[in-house]
Amino acid sequence: MSNHKKRVIFIASTGGHLSELLRLSPLFERYTSIVITEKTATTDNLEISCPIKYLVAGTYYQGKLQYLLKLAWNTMVSFCYFCLFRPDVIVTTGSHTAVPMCLIAKIFRKKVIYIESIAKVHGQSWAGKIIYPHSDAFIVQWPENKLDYPGSQYAGQLLGAKK
Repeated sequence: MSNHKKRVIFIASTGGHLSELLRLSPLFERYTSIVITEKTATTDNLEISCPIKYLVAGTYYQGKLQYLLKLAWNTMVSFCYFCLFRPDVIVTTGSHTAVPMCLIAKIFRKKVIYIESIAKVHGQSWAGKIIYPHSDAFIVQWPENKLDYPGSQYAGQLLGAKK
């Protein structure tokens, strides 16, 4: 039996996406893990059981050019984190922060597990649309989302889960 623990990057944008991702914290110790999120005032004092790496926070609302520049920067930084950590699996609850990392993982034939946000009850999220065709497992938190993502797995609600 191999002693090799899988290397997992857990990645999410700040806010609700990160809150959902942190519900998976029991898995952080089960694997060799890092968490990647955006650097904001709310993530400065984050205390979890694995290392945290940061990307630049950016939203569409800051303006297209500024958002695209931050996205380009975050893509380069994500590539560096990917190369340094050499993950076996990427687990994400979205959103835009996670898209480059998931696509990089697929280029290197690594597994991607995407968990659609609990906030997305109907339709597809922007990140979900992009990552869905490239994911190895696509998990939804509402049964209705199975219609939006054929072949997805309904797993219930992360925020309703007990620690």
